[in-house]
Amino acid sequence: MPDVVTDLPLLVYGPRSTAYDFGPAHPLTPRRFGTGVSLLEALGAVPNLAPEPATDDELEWIHEARYVEVVKAFSRQPFADHRAGIGPGDTPPFAGMHEASAAVAGGSLRAMEAILRGEVLHAFHPGGGLHHAMPARASGFCIYDDPALAIARARRDGLRVMYVDLDVHHGDGVQAIHWADPGVLTFSIHESGRTLFPGTGFADEVGGAAALGTKVNLPLDAGTGERGWLATLELVLPELADQFRPEVIVSQHGADAHAFDPLAHLRITTTAMGAAARLIDRLAHRHAGGRWLSTGGGGYDVYRVVPRTWSLVWLAAAHREVPASIPEAWRDRWAAGAEHYGQAPIPTTFEDEPNAGVPRSVLDDRLDDRAIASAVAVLEQALGLLPKQ
Repeated sequence: MPDVVTDLPLLVYGPRSTAYDFGPAHPLTPRRFGTGVSLLEALGAVPNLAPEPATDDELEWIHEARYVEVVKAFSRQPFADHRAGIGPGDTPPFAGMHEASAAVAGGSLRAMEAILRGEVLHAFHPGGGLHHAMPARASGFCIYDDPALAIARARRDGLRVMYVDLDVHHGDGVQAIHWADPGVLTFSIHESGRTLFPGTGFADEVGGAAALGTKVNLPLDAGTGERGWLATLELVLPELADQFRPEVIVSQHGADAHAFDPLAHLRITTTAMGAAARLIDRLAHRHAGGRWLSTGGGGYDVYRVVPRTWSLVWLAAAHREVPASIPEAWRDRWAAGAEHYGQAPIPTTFEDEPNAGVPRSVLDDRLDDRAIASAVAVLEQALGLLPKQ
């Protein structure tokens, strides 16, 4: 850990990061660390916080004790009868699952603690962002909810936390865990639950009775592109931050909203994702003294999309310009894998062509306009409910 504040973001990655592994056929593959971390290193990033497991007591800030025991039991005996959301399908058990999952949680927790101690302003945990896990069950590739745990740590210091979820799937676990807390503002922009897992995240989900307006959701129609997606963020996030006045920001930068991603139906670009990360950075410096923990989240095109998205988040946190091109040596290193997995060719630049290279249509314009109109309504609703700080 650094002894003094550094201009570079803390980068959370270590040997335990690749142990979170549901098997070779699962979409959330640890192969993403090979491509993603190596590109970060090519930019000058240095992994300097290796995740270690959070303690049971820490996990139980947000998860039920009996659930932690269930995860431990599966960790020892992966072939037991499925329960608590663990079993065939999205979240299968594997040997050592508790230790691997607790290490993801511990990575985000320790990164938040480094921020709270003033050792760093920004931290990036690309293996974090497991935002679907609930207090008593696993869900959607997520065992323990590391962003919710990092938020809980900041709340123990009495800080107001703004959580921004850019994953294509609704950040339902973080919302549920902090549903009743008026000191946590959660914002999730995602493909509508009408067409995508987990089937939640609608505009009428606004928080518990004592926390009305602190849970903000912007579901988008399948097919919505970068123009509508980014415009809504630029419209909504500054206004929410101005009224809520967060003292620390946690974000989730799932790369699965990208046009190339195989599991969803939005058409976002790395260009828009990078711009969103820089917007969050500006808000952190405007309201939170720069305190910002970013996490990686989903993303299933591990050659063309995930490494570039992670790089753009890190570059935003490092306050560095985006290079003109991706190093040729890095592209050559991973070209065969990209070809093997049907994710070739690897782009030559960090940012995409407009609209991911697809000509815009009248339907694109209509979907983007609908997104912006929805954002206006959601913002008015939230500002009407949120108390001014």
